[in-house]
Amino acid sequence: MTGRITGAIAARVLGQLRHDHRTMALMLVVPCVLIALLWWVYSDAGTLFDRIGPQLLGIFGFVVMFLVTSITTLAERTSGTLERLFTLPMGKLDFLVGYGLAFGAVALVQGFLAAGLSVWVLGLDVEGGIGRLVLVAVLSGILGTALGLFVSAFARTEFQAVQFMPAFVLPQLLVCGLLVPRDQLPTVLEWISYVTPLSYAVDATSEVAAYPDWTAELTWDVLALVAFTVGALLLGSATLRRRTA
Repeated sequence: MTGRITGAIAARVLGQLRHDHRTMALMLVVPCVLIALLWWVYSDAGTLFDRIGPQLLGIFGFVVMFLVTSITTLAERTSGTLERLFTLPMGKLDFLVGYGLAFGAVALVQGFLAAGLSVWVLGLDVEGGIGRLVLVAVLSGILGTALGLFVSAFARTEFQAVQFMPAFVLPQLLVCGLLVPRDQLPTVLEWISYVTPLSYAVDATSEVAAYPDWTAELTWDVLALVAFTVGALLLGSATLRRRTA
């Protein structure tokens, strides 16, 4: 992997996104709209918004970035752009990390906007402060980006890429601790939850919401998110195809 080439890929992707207003709206506006709708739904439910708001903040970013990245990467392959790029002195990891950096920058803006709206406008009570909440939201978004890059290799059409969301993301939603605490799940499902990336995003936001200090559990969750992200990028570099047959 070469830093100059990786940076050029990231700049190229950011340039494309800057001119794709609908995709930018999906990544930046939709999570804010969803968190505002959640606040409205629970406006008469006491502290329920404070309990699940931080968790869903991480989930919304993860899901949106997973969906957009998987479709965008597939479009690069089906249009022949990726094959043309690989005629240049560029490795697969250059491409994937460049994409990850570009979408990571978008995830940073996304996390700041959604967390800022939640805390400063909607009154979300977060003991750990908005800085840590933004950090976890950004890590969740980057994780969604990395996993989207990975699974896009297995799709031939954009419709198939969309199908990966219910097949890959929804099962994680059921066991990540959002609906039922993970230690209250059946034993098999609890063990499965330990190998699902979204579980650590939910755990990290819960830690930030509940504790004013940085905890050992939060450190473990952050390291797990980083490890899953790196692992997804490495797997993506091994499975990425230059074109769709």
